[in-house]
Amino acid sequence: MSFFTTYLQLGFLHICSWQATDHLTFLLALCAPYVLADWRRVVALVTSFTVGHSITLALATLGIVGINAPVIEALIPVTIILTALVNMRQAVPDRRSRRDPPVLWTVPNALAAAFGLIHGLGFSNYLRALLGAKSRPVVELLSFNLGVELGQLVVVSAILVLGFVLLRLLGVARRDWILTVSGAALGVATLLLLQMGNK
Repeated sequence: MSFFTTYLQLGFLHICSWQATDHLTFLLALCAPYVLADWRRVVALVTSFTVGHSITLALATLGIVGINAPVIEALIPVTIILTALVNMRQAVPDRRSRRDPPVLWTVPNALAAAFGLIHGLGFSNYLRALLGAKSRPVVELLSFNLGVELGQLVVVSAILVLGFVLLRLLGVARRDWILTVSGAALGVATLLLLQMGNK
């Protein structure tokens, strides 16, 4: 098996794993405001996020920038909390307006990319441990990031399909879906943050 294939699988499995609680929770919050028909927008958001974390992952893994691991670990659940709160705020209509809440584009691409920068720094410790003494692991970085992107697309596809089943087939209200999913993400992220504070 080639290095490219090996690190592609590692990137994919790093996302599609129950051990990736923080990343899975962020994707859940990221997708909450969207329905299956919005899949292009979701792909754009996920790709923006991937671009962001690819930049900092490469910089940190190659030793170009240093990181404070405890700070980065704390910032990751904070990004989830902020995403969930934005979703919940926009899912609740303004009492002064009778218009439907603007549930689409609750997390713009720029914000997703910015959060990706933080998550990329979190990935770097894991990838550096895998690479060992390699000094310029360009192929490994590229294939790992592609694996992460593929894993993210699988996860968001599952979330969008689940949303379709609940919203279109079972008649769940979209507002209830957004609030429930975002609330769950908020709760998980808060627990992760508290656990880090107790370390």
